Amino acid sequence: MTATTLSAPASLSIWDAANSADARRPRSVQRQLGASDTICSRRAGYILAGTERTNAGDKRAAILGTYIHQGLLEDARREYGWLTERTVADGTLRGHIDVVQLDAATAARLPKRHRPAEPAAHLTVEDVKTKSSRVWDRVVRFGPTAAEMRQVLLYADLLRTVGFADVPGQRYLHRLGPIDVQRIRFRFVCRDTGEEHIEEFVFDEWLAAQARWWVDRVVEADSPEELRRDHDGPGLSVICDNCPFVHSCWPGVPPGRPAQTILVHDDEDRAKALADYVRAHERFREAKRVKEMARAMLDDSPEGNYGDNHLGWGGGNDKEESDVAAMVELFEDADLVVPMVPDEKAMIQILRRAGMVVPRRKAAGQKTARTIKVSRARKTS
Repeated sequence: MTATTLSAPASLSIWDAANSADARRPRSVQRQLGASDTICSRRAGYILAGTERTNAGDKRAAILGTYIHQGLLEDARREYGWLTERTVADGTLRGHIDVVQLDAATAARLPKRHRPAEPAAHLTVEDVKTKSSRVWDRVVRFGPTAAEMRQVLLYADLLRTVGFADVPGQRYLHRLGPIDVQRIRFRFVCRDTGEEHIEEFVFDEWLAAQARWWVDRVVEADSPEELRRDHDGPGLSVICDNCPFVHSCWPGVPPGRPAQTILVHDDEDRAKALADYVRAHERFREAKRVKEMARAMLDDSPEGNYGDNHLGWGGGNDKEESDVAAMVELFEDADLVVPMVPDEKAMIQILRRAGMVVPRRKAAGQKTARTIKVSRARKTS
């Protein structure tokens, strides 16, 4: 008996369902500024201005992160009695804190049925972040980004100044009033391997005030265009590529040109960009020299931990190539015609060895890549 494989309709994708469900989530339709929206000043400004969202972006990685996130938090709530997905808000900001771990003194103020299984040593606000293996080493080395730190500081500040929001399901928490958050914690989880990395900080009132100052500057702006772009733009930043306001933020881009061309208005802008290019090139060349030197020095070193870093080796395997003779035999055994297409590379080599000019023609509709050439400006008399 032979099983027959049936193909699903080409238009049907499980991601259509996932994107539709994501678009209906409270966070997706929220119009108040969220703490997680403080990733970019201008983006936050567009949210406050009620600007139309015209770019759906690719949300697959974010949706997968949401699924993992929700599952982990729900299990932690059931097993440990953690407070998860709790709402905080004031007149300007609104957010959902992943985890709040209460200390013994604060937990004792709650009804017994709502107390955690084991109170924490310090009242802690925790944010769970899922990351891909592509950026995992950077996360472990350098911890949260400035925007991630600002987000959690704002959560903690809202708890310290307002407390939990007065919404259904957490009114018993709202009655606590402002609470004394002492620590903030990041729990990073690798989406590809499940590895977990934790970083914890003492709550810093000065850093929280800076985060609030950031929000105040956004609120005080007369228009989003007064606010700075905190990322490099579409094509250079994944955040910009998937920003719902990318078309408003980067208007009037000439067809076929990078969006960043709209940042150049005059020769002064060109001079500054060229100077930045030259400085970056010199730093890159020096960094490349240092890397190549260090790589050569380590070539005979065994794998292992050295200081803050681990040395490992990859590659060194036998290369494989197509066995043409064996393929010819397979073609002949199967009564297939052996292709006799001219070998372009071999013909070019033969013509050159014979001292003959290799014929060339323009490839229809194709252009070579555009390159930049920067040199010292010529002095004019």
